[in-house]
Amino acid sequence: MGKLSQRIKEKKRKAVKDLGGTILWNLEKLVERNSKVPTKPILDTADFDWVALLEANWQSIRRELDKLLIYKEAMPNFQDISRDQKSISEDDNWKTYFFFGFGYKAEANCARCPITTKLLEQIPDLTTAFFSILNPGKHIPEHRGVFKGILRYHLGLKVPEPAEDCVMRVEGINTHWQEGQSILFDDTYRHEVWNKTSGVRVVLLIDVLRPLRFPVNVLNKTLISLIKRSDYVQDARKNQEAWEQKFGKQVDQKTTL
Repeated sequence: MGKLSQRIKEKKRKAVKDLGGTILWNLEKLVERNSKVPTKPILDTADFDWVALLEANWQSIRRELDKLLIYKEAMPNFQDISRDQKSISEDDNWKTYFFFGFGYKAEANCARCPITTKLLEQIPDLTTAFFSILNPGKHIPEHRGVFKGILRYHLGLKVPEPAEDCVMRVEGINTHWQEGQSILFDDTYRHEVWNKTSGVRVVLLIDVLRPLRFPVNVLNKTLISLIKRSDYVQDARKNQEAWEQKFGKQVDQKTTL
C-alpha cells in the first residue's frame, strides 16, 4: 500500500472512529436509564452469577497462566494488537494474551489454556477476554472506555507485594487486586493503573455486555455487532492473528529445544 493510500485509510479510520465515539457517547444516557445494575464506578460482583465460577477456579486458571509466563517477552504489547492503545501505552510493559476479542476466538491461544477457555465460554454476553500483564513499574495514565453498554471485570491472578503499591483508581476510588478475587467496574469512568512493585501483575480481563432492559438491550447488542465489523476491530483481529501465529512458532521452538 502506497503512502498516500495509507494516509487516506488512516484519515477515514479516524473519522469513522470519531463519529462512532460521538454516537456511542450520546447514547450513554439511554443506557444509564435502562441499566438493570447500578451505574456507579465500581459494581457488586454478587449481581453476576458467573463471577463465583471464575473465583472458584482461579487456581486452575493461574496454573495455565504460569506455563505461559515463561514466554512473556514473546507476547504482544497491547498497542501491537490495538493501535489505538498507543495513546496510553507505548513501551513493552503491558503484555497481552487474548482468548476472545469482540467475539472473535483466538483458537491457538485458547487451545493452550483449555480450562480457562471452558470457563470463559460459560459467561453470558462475553465480548472480550485476555490475560492483562503489567511489568514492574508500569503506569497506565488516566483514560476512559468506549461505551457504557460494556462492563469490565478483573480476576486477580498474580498480584505482587506490597498490594497497596499495585493499584487501580476508578473515578477517584482506589482499589487493590487480590489473587482469586474480583473487581467489576464501569470503565467509562476515568481510571488509572499503577504497578509500583518489583513484580509482575496479571489479571484475567473480561468485557461483558451491561444488563439492560428491553428494547435497549437489543440496541446495545446491535451496536456491539456493528463495532465488531468496524475497521477498528478488524485491524486488531488481523494483528492478533499475526501475533498468535508468531507467538506459537516461538513457543514451539522453545518446547523442542
